[in-house]
Amino acid sequence: MKLVYFAWVRQHIGTAEEELSPPAEVATVEQLLDWLEAQSEGHAKALADRKVIRVAVNQDFAAPDHPVGPNDEVALFPPVTGG
Repeated sequence: MKLVYFAWVRQHIGTAEEELSPPAEVATVEQLLDWLEAQSEGHAKALADRKVIRVAVNQDFAAPDHPVGPNDEVALFPPVTGG
């Protein structure tokens, strides 16, 4: 699974992207975030307030119950506003 991080999420985690292999029981966005949070202090800090994290799976916005799989690209980012 390819994970891509943007803005301050990237700063906390310390990398723009990484390839990870979550366990088979990680089947939804919410389960993925739970698993990621336990991977490092940076991941935990970035995911501390889930209300301000947006997730896209294969470039489409995804809800917490959206399925994820080993061949997906998952992006995590803060809310974006335009002007």
